[in-house]
Amino acid sequence: MSDTATPATDRRRWITLVVVGLAQLMVVLDATVVNIALPSAQADLGFSDGQRQWVITAYSLAFASLLLLGGRLSDLIGRKRTFVIGLIGFAVASALGGAAGSFELLVAARALQGVFGALLAPTALAVLTTTFTIPKERARAFGVFGAIAGAGGAVGLLLGGVLTEALDWRWNLYINVFIAAVALVGALVLIPRVSQTGPRPKLDVPGTLLVSGALFGLVYGFSNAETGGWESPLTWGMLAGAAILLTAFVAWQARATHPLLPLSIVLDRNRGAAYISVLIAGAGMFGVFLFVTYYLQLTLGYSPIQTGLSFLPMIGMLVLAAQLGTNLLVPRFGPKLMVPVGMTLGAAGMVGLTFLDASSSFAPDVLAPLMIIGFAMGTIMPASMQTATLGVDRQFAGVASAMVNTSQQVGGSIGTALLNTLAATAAADYLVANAPLTEAVGAQAAITGYSTAYWWGAGFFALGAVLSALLFRRRGDGLSLTSTPQVPAERVAEPVAVG
Repeated sequence: MSDTATPATDRRRWITLVVVGLAQLMVVLDATVVNIALPSAQADLGFSDGQRQWVITAYSLAFASLLLLGGRLSDLIGRKRTFVIGLIGFAVASALGGAAGSFELLVAARALQGVFGALLAPTALAVLTTTFTIPKERARAFGVFGAIAGAGGAVGLLLGGVLTEALDWRWNLYINVFIAAVALVGALVLIPRVSQTGPRPKLDVPGTLLVSGALFGLVYGFSNAETGGWESPLTWGMLAGAAILLTAFVAWQARATHPLLPLSIVLDRNRGAAYISVLIAGAGMFGVFLFVTYYLQLTLGYSPIQTGLSFLPMIGMLVLAAQLGTNLLVPRFGPKLMVPVGMTLGAAGMVGLTFLDASSSFAPDVLAPLMIIGFAMGTIMPASMQTATLGVDRQFAGVASAMVNTSQQVGGSIGTALLNTLAATAAADYLVANAPLTEAVGAQAAITGYSTAYWWGAGFFALGAVLSALLFRRRGDGLSLTSTPQVPAERVAEPVAVG
């Protein structure tokens, strides 16, 4: 592809963006769409409150653990093949979950969704990276893709509420079959298959086992902290094991002949800053969805559909900021300015949420902070995602893309666990200090917990503002050129569509 591409080629590229955007939306919204359906599923299948978390955790564990493997497989066996396998597998797993007649089958289906989601998410981003090579078009495409990545969770809340109330909880899973079918047709028609040239790279099996185990332990440890508490030996055992395996993985990658993740990818200053920014934004964003949803439903008495609709203005601001940023602001000012600005806005929006109480109204008390946070996420995510994959040699585009998804997923797990724990502790302390327990005291305790979570979320974003300002290079002060030192820099700019 070149600047002189034909109109037909241009149309093909933009339709490809729609296809990979559908796949990304399906994977991202599935992290939240099932949440609203859980009470109905629990009543239907008869599982306990203690078991309920596994419907969520099974997906996140499989997804996070296998993301880097999924990204590397797309590099090794071809992006088109991996994308198609991911779509078909995700659709089958979703249909299996929708038809589940028992708790065990539902959890197994959710885990299977996570497995194929780990194939699909990094491959979708890698296809985008290798399809859009012209800087102006690349910026526009990543603006759309970043908006989907940031808004997918809120879309999941809205879609979950509509499907649960209008149809049945099972349609929160069945809906993926229809989305996947449309994306599959587009993938088969639009994504070209490119023949492998030269010796086929080998899969780094030891590295895969080490990093998959480390990510599993990390996500499981933080998930267990939500339910079992930070005093649980299992929580700290899993986190300690994850740290050991991650250290071993880094040591192995430094000397492996065919590394799963060449360290030069993450050690590049701009890419490292981008991955950290995505992680911190993910941690803060999941806190917004979780506690604002609690507040709207439990304090203001909103229905699931009303709750989902309440996030629409935030999504609108996110999309607006993503398009303004990637098309106008990031090319002019670079991520070193734009990402810290987005993080600062995120912190301001979180602080705005701390003023909510039982007498607050949606407009402007909730609406204004949500719109600020939406604009913040639209400023952070596209710029970070574009920078995280910029200049990576095409043979490592999949695993570099997987690092973006891994950062977002791990950030969400860390943020959810920490904010849940801090909110629960603050609420418990309020109850102790304001005994005896009454309905009003209980309601205020919950609001105190939410406020504590918002303050910590603001702290996450403030930390992100400082780190991104320090770590990103100044605009024009050198660019990431290659992911591996032996690859000539001119190959980076070579326009290639990888199958």
